[in-house]
Amino acid sequence: MPAATTRADLIAVTEKDYAKLERLIAGIPAAQAMRKRDEDTSIKDVIAHRAHWIDLFLGWYHDGRAGKNVTFPAPGYKWNQLKAYNADLRQRQSDLDWDAARAMLADRHGRLLAFMTGKDDAALYGGPMKGADNDWTTGRWAEAAGPSHYRSAAKYIRACLRADAE
Repeated sequence: MPAATTRADLIAVTEKDYAKLERLIAGIPAAQAMRKRDEDTSIKDVIAHRAHWIDLFLGWYHDGRAGKNVTFPAPGYKWNQLKAYNADLRQRQSDLDWDAARAMLADRHGRLLAFMTGKDDAALYGGPMKGADNDWTTGRWAEAAGPSHYRSAAKYIRACLRADAE
């Protein structure tokens, strides 16, 4: 699927992919969502992770706009340390239950949509995101934090549900 290149397309794909993910997780009972699987990861962990990455993106954007040093993916971590970062994140989010993780994702999705609707095409796609030190536009970063992550979460969850049905 090609990346969005307009505000309208970005909002549409974000809403579409979130709705699919929301429908997928709506009927999952807490015990199934909380059960640890490969790499000590649960469905709940994946949902909470997606919410957290929206926060990271919004932080990167605001820090870059403020002229602050933007640390990707987070202070103390490099991109090649994502496994360690994600394991540490699961530990920090270990007290979240299933309802709290779903509520957090819904809240962060709302924040992401508000961010997108508050920007025009030029702000989202007129050039690289400040502080990112690459060619990705703000819209592309937003898509990576939102709908791309929603799709990968859905893929993981569908695999879990298939394995549970066997």
